[in-house]
Amino acid sequence: MTALAGKYSATPYGDGAGRLRHELRAVHALVHRDLLRLAGRRTHTALMLLHPVLYLFVLGGGLAALIPQSSLGVGYQTYLFPGMLMMTVQTPAIMVGIRLITDRESGYLRELLMAPVHRSTLLLGSCAGGTLTATVQGAVLLSLAGVAGLPYDPLLLLLLLAGMVLASFTITALALALAVGLRRAETFHTLLGLVMMPLLFLSGGFFPLTALPGWIRALSDANPLAYAVDLLRRTIALRVPDRAAAAGIEWAGQPPPLPLEAALLLTSGTLALLWAAHRFNRPE
Repeated sequence: MTALAGKYSATPYGDGAGRLRHELRAVHALVHRDLLRLAGRRTHTALMLLHPVLYLFVLGGGLAALIPQSSLGVGYQTYLFPGMLMMTVQTPAIMVGIRLITDRESGYLRELLMAPVHRSTLLLGSCAGGTLTATVQGAVLLSLAGVAGLPYDPLLLLLLLAGMVLASFTITALALALAVGLRRAETFHTLLGLVMMPLLFLSGGFFPLTALPGWIRALSDANPLAYAVDLLRRTIALRVPDRAAAAGIEWAGQPPPLPLEAALLLTSGTLALLWAAHRFNRPE
């Protein structure tokens, strides 16, 4: 990727279609870089996957005997599974923001900006790479659906995978929006503690949102991750009715339509990415 500028410097832009192909090649190069990093850091990837797996087995298995199924509608491991999928995609998605800052600190970002492509294209490539790697890791955990008491229904797995793509995109875009104006990784880590972790714990991934006080429930209704977890959980209930869990997001006592939840996730990620692109287009 350090040769990205040289690779494209002699490429004529030509017409609009040629320019588009030129920009898409830059996106492909950035996505390829992230996939190479994922393939070359197998130990790191395995450790990131170990965290949600331990939650699923230790926390889910331990609390299953303490939390009555009647209060959740399903066993606790089944209830916890969508939250663990969200935890799995969250970490690699957030790493995109950290890499943006470390690339700036090391001077690599300045070299990357010499490539004759729009700055927004570079940001889009980073977002696409983060979304893809997060989804790949989420798909690995999805293979443990049977442990959580879910059937290996191809359509169910495909729908859950699509939900993870949306969630990965949204979290990656939010991470980039947080990181794009920062110069130090320490500041970003502090922001993560203040923003991302509360979003995860207020997503309904660990406990029913109905158990929260009213004012905190209102915060959950504005939490994109709550819609992501609810989308995954209601997708399970759609395909496996006897695995319908306790209610999550509700508007006026009714759950919003699934397509609307998906649209809200997509809109949140798109707005975050557009804002990050606006900030990123400023001169370094």
